[in-house]
Amino acid sequence: MSIKSIPDIFKAFQELKVLVIGDVMIDAYIWGTVSRISPEAPVPVVNVKNREKRMGGAANVALNLQSLGAEPILCAVLGDDEEADIFEGLLKKRNITAKGILRSKDRITTIKERVLSGSQHLLRVDSESLEYLNQSEESLLQAKIYELISEVDVIVFEDYDKGTINAKIIQDTVKKAQELGKPVVVDPKKNNFFDYSGVDLFKPNLKELKEGMNVNFDHTNKEALSTQTQLLRERLSCKMVMTTLSEKGVYIQSEKEDFLIPAYKRSISDVSGAGDTVISIAALCMALNLKPDFVASLSNLGGGIVCEELGVVPIDAKKLEVEAIKHNLQL
Repeated sequence: MSIKSIPDIFKAFQELKVLVIGDVMIDAYIWGTVSRISPEAPVPVVNVKNREKRMGGAANVALNLQSLGAEPILCAVLGDDEEADIFEGLLKKRNITAKGILRSKDRITTIKERVLSGSQHLLRVDSESLEYLNQSEESLLQAKIYELISEVDVIVFEDYDKGTINAKIIQDTVKKAQELGKPVVVDPKKNNFFDYSGVDLFKPNLKELKEGMNVNFDHTNKEALSTQTQLLRERLSCKMVMTTLSEKGVYIQSEKEDFLIPAYKRSISDVSGAGDTVISIAALCMALNLKPDFVASLSNLGGGIVCEELGVVPIDAKKLEVEAIKHNLQL
């Protein structure tokens, strides 16, 4: 379809399929109230009012993509355990296919359990395996990626350093995507940071950029930001690097141009999951071959919107569309 307006973009999102490769997990929440300190130790006693389990990690990217109207296909490895049953039940509840999900008896399904009282985050307990996939698991995952890649419009690597993604998975997938003309976008973490050679869009946050390049500079130093981004882009031979700068906005650089997009003023409740929203919006924009400044602007806007919500929640597509029109984002 011809894209001439912001509503056209959101309609086009509804025609897209996205392969999301990465570390999936369960975000578990215990909500309660605190009225006293434990006599056993100087810690608050939480009187539980509600419990909830949500899809997290790469699965939160899938939820964001679905909320934007696209069809996500998750490709990941779970443990062969009760938590995997819960996760697949959550997929079914949200009408997201499990055809890219594999199980392994050698792994456990990642759970991040948060304890909250009102808006106060008191504690987080993680259960996870950080080992890379074994050879059998890697072969099965790569075969699944090859099986699914031809039916999608864009590929997302959502890396949480939990072991699903490794250098070979990245290299083989990027090569196949290039053969098929499918854009690849990346939300990186530390372990595989320099393995994403040849991707179309690489999205670190400022901390990841500085750690990856082993430099330290202030976010207000545009020259340093530009120089380090260029060095990273050239090292990865990627088309674009988009660095999120938290409350300072987003910086995106391609070979020919760069843009520093300021953040919109928001009432921030929780930054959890904002990066998942940003990469989801960016992936769909890349699938539509939109301009770098628009990719960064819409992604930046969406990331700010979800920070107004407590907990990890997907973007509201209608709200994003309305705000994009309100702020007169230019195609």
